[in-house]
Amino acid sequence: MREAAFVKQNKEKWVAFEKALDANSNINADRIAELYIQLTNDLAYAQSYYQDSKTLLYLNSLASQAHQKIYINKKEKGNKLVRFFVTEFPLFFADHQKTLAYAFLIFIVAAAIGGISTIHDDSFTRLILGDSYVNMTLQNIQEGNPTGVYQQDGALGMFLAITLNNIRVGMLCFALGLLTSIGTGYILFSNGVMVGAFFGLFAVENVGLESWSVIMLHGTIELSVIVVCGAAGMVMGNAILFPKTYARRLSFVKGAKNGIKIMVSTIPLFIIAGFIEGFVTRYAFMPAFIKYSILIASAAIIIGYYIIYPRYLKNKYEQLHRA
Repeated sequence: MREAAFVKQNKEKWVAFEKALDANSNINADRIAELYIQLTNDLAYAQSYYQDSKTLLYLNSLASQAHQKIYINKKEKGNKLVRFFVTEFPLFFADHQKTLAYAFLIFIVAAAIGGISTIHDDSFTRLILGDSYVNMTLQNIQEGNPTGVYQQDGALGMFLAITLNNIRVGMLCFALGLLTSIGTGYILFSNGVMVGAFFGLFAVENVGLESWSVIMLHGTIELSVIVVCGAAGMVMGNAILFPKTYARRLSFVKGAKNGIKIMVSTIPLFIIAGFIEGFVTRYAFMPAFIKYSILIASAAIIIGYYIIYPRYLKNKYEQLHRA
């Protein structure tokens, strides 16, 4: 059978099934399992005759959603919150890594613009960061402690204030997805420029490596999670811009739920980043081994949880499905 005929014959069934899943309908798990069997039969047929086609990609994605629905509805022992972070979210996020890549690209390009602009124009830093902050940082550099700003307040107070502020910025990145991905893109870009200008200031004063290695103790997780929040906003914004087979309202609801799921995943990481910034970053003159161990561990957490582990779970699921 030609692919077009295969799609025409089954499209209505697939779309109805997908909408039932995304609308979080009260359809029971047994009925979903029955429909899932039909879907897997179609998927097996597509794997045999339409390899590397968009139809196969679509059916794989739909089968993954159905698997998660069955998994959620199935009564299992264990902590639901743990299952969310260990299994449900990573498997879900495997389908959104491209959006994460776009969010990262926007942020890193903006940071490069901010850094280069600062290196070539001293006034740019003051425009972005403000005179008082720049003057304070320059004074700290002259005193031989470039990152002294992280030692000014009490550890607990700084931890709480920074964590709440970071969550606020993350929520803003997500919320502006209501203005489509353009709104979230703007916040990512403006924050990227600010970070680039901040790092550029230390480069201009020839204390770049010394300062960056301290700032990134907390910044590795903090900045990465801001980008993840940007991806959450773009998921919601893209759902408004590109509803595909859905009514735009239903597509928005689906995108908002997916974005919120991504946001939930960031909460523990915001707390970790705030803890490091409040209690650890203040020790700027710690041994290099400890400093770089924290940096490597932080990077491993982000890359592992949002990139490597989701791909591993998805590949594992697909292999089990083919077996």
